[in-house]
Amino acid sequence: MSTLDFTLTRDAHGRLNLTTADGTVHEGVVPVRAFPISAPDGGLSLVSADGHELRWIERLADLPAGVRQAIDAELAVREFTPMIRRIVEVSTFSTPSTWTVDTDRGRTDLVLKSEDDIRRLGNGRLLISTAQGLQFGVAQVSELDRHSRKLLERFL
Repeated sequence: MSTLDFTLTRDAHGRLNLTTADGTVHEGVVPVRAFPISAPDGGLSLVSADGHELRWIERLADLPAGVRQAIDAELAVREFTPMIRRIVEVSTFSTPSTWTVDTDRGRTDLVLKSEDDIRRLGNGRLLISTAQGLQFGVAQVSELDRHSRKLLERFL
């Protein structure tokens, strides 16, 4: 993209605002990746607070540094996914069950509602959705310690 027909700024509340070439300001803009897991470097939309797409961006890497950094910062908050390093214990082998896990952000407890909340992403990766609405990742099942793999296998 050689010339942008918009600018991005942050307001006093830290929200991202998009201003079009004609001066229209859209407050509370949210970047949304089209394929966050399979193609994170691919296209994304800048979506208005009411859910309407304002701009399509084919490749984030094509944007000027300042715009790219603003979008990257917003995506980091939106796509926060702690990575599970170790499964310490599970309360029961039926669901719902409470898991105590060590992540790259520290130890926490999560509630698994159903085995269906564990998604295989391919290449040994997993995405686990919790009853609290959070998502946790496993970068590589084979890299978990034996105890963690054994607990996890009971749910897969």
